[in-house]
Amino acid sequence: MRVTKVALFLSAAVAVGAVIDPFGMWRGHGSPAIAAEAKSAAKGGGKFSDDTYKYLELFGDVFERVRKDYVEEVSDQELLENAINGMLTSLDPHSGYLPAKGFQEMQEQTKGEFGGLGIEVTMEGGFVKVVSPIDDTPAARAGVQPGDFIVAIDGKPVLGLSLNEAVDKMRGAADTSLVVTIRRQGVDPFDLKMTRAVVKMIPVRHRVEGDVGYIRITGFNEQTQSSLEAAIKDLKAKLGPKLKGYVVDLRNNPGGLLDQAVSVSDTFLDKGEIVSTRTRRAEDTQRFNAKPGDLADGKPLVVIINDGSASASEIVAGALQDHGRAILLGTKSFGKGSVQTIIPLGRGESAMRLTTARYYTPSGRSIQALGITPDIEVQQAQVTRTANGGFRRAEADLRGALRNDTIDPATGKPKNAVPEGAPPGALPAGSAAPKDGAEKKPGSGDMSAITGVKGDAKNDKSKDPKAANPTSEAAQKQTDAEDYQLARALDLLQGIALYQKANAAAK
Repeated sequence: MRVTKVALFLSAAVAVGAVIDPFGMWRGHGSPAIAAEAKSAAKGGGKFSDDTYKYLELFGDVFERVRKDYVEEVSDQELLENAINGMLTSLDPHSGYLPAKGFQEMQEQTKGEFGGLGIEVTMEGGFVKVVSPIDDTPAARAGVQPGDFIVAIDGKPVLGLSLNEAVDKMRGAADTSLVVTIRRQGVDPFDLKMTRAVVKMIPVRHRVEGDVGYIRITGFNEQTQSSLEAAIKDLKAKLGPKLKGYVVDLRNNPGGLLDQAVSVSDTFLDKGEIVSTRTRRAEDTQRFNAKPGDLADGKPLVVIINDGSASASEIVAGALQDHGRAILLGTKSFGKGSVQTIIPLGRGESAMRLTTARYYTPSGRSIQALGITPDIEVQQAQVTRTANGGFRRAEADLRGALRNDTIDPATGKPKNAVPEGAPPGALPAGSAAPKDGAEKKPGSGDMSAITGVKGDAKNDKSKDPKAANPTSEAAQKQTDAEDYQLARALDLLQGIALYQKANAAAK
């Protein structure tokens, strides 16, 4: 009877095939959703058929034969855990069994600190496939990219290893080294030497880009929402009324906790549905809605995504896109539209990660295996500046060119410049107000309402690139030469802000 009870939770498949998906879409263990799902599952499970008992008996026969006759002695625990894992991993790429050690590591990851290379991986075709490297980790610094395949570790092929076994080989004490062999599309296999480190995941980073707030969200763990709120507060304090909007970077963000994805979406939304999750039972459908209050004060929002943006980051991107709250820029996302529930087993030392629902964006679309298509597709590229001092032809260089009669010879400044800091639509200094009934148009002797550039030479961004962006030269080089998508996102947001300013001035 005891064997039968144990066997009820096992599969006849004894194959090992773990999938490490540490930042998939999770419902946290111990949540009310788990209790509801467990109750619903018990209610809807139904009776076992005669075939079920026949296969359970078959499993018992296989189990006993392996224990007795396998060429090497294998513990009962190893056989049973592998059987459980085989049942779960045969369902889909994201379900799996978490033994005590794996369960503990998963809990550490959601808290934001763990040891290793800082790389999110899954298994495909018998090889370890990179979902994305985590920012500022050994893997990211070594140049590992989403979509890379790890085919060997320290010269030994990973083919034939389970993902758990491959991941264990990549883990180790801080300051120890290993060599991984990478296979990348269009490139011959090559080796990367990396030094392991304690990975402290910082879920949100931010900085000022000119008069735009740049926010990079690398993952959705327990610290994400509080870190996002702190970032927005700091950007508002630094830029004040000059703040034109935000660029939210979700590239290579492999996902995380469902409640954090909902909370981050709610940060930028004032109302409406964020996401719905649907199980195989219609009565278990859950809908998550935004609460009043937009922490970004309705300012323009551009979200950057790529093929490393998965799961929770796709929920955020999909919600903001469906509500028209943000413009999505970049390339199509990963396309993981399922929700995994972490269910503690036994005394809570181990757990299983089970796909329990699909999620849908506010418009009702599922992105499973499709991904989210950005509003503006921009492939990543590398841009370099042309050499300074190149030939430039201008009207002022022509012999006998007319002088500009609006320039004050004493100061070199336009006589009719709009005072700095003036509100949109303000008149140039010394100009008379329009008569009642006269149409007030931008650009009467001042193009600032259209171009956003005032006549003061020290504020002319075309003459002083540093004035246009107070970030360091290193950061500017990163933006211009290495991160083409970010540069285009900043341009887009600047364009939106200029349009809004011109529109406000015309009213």
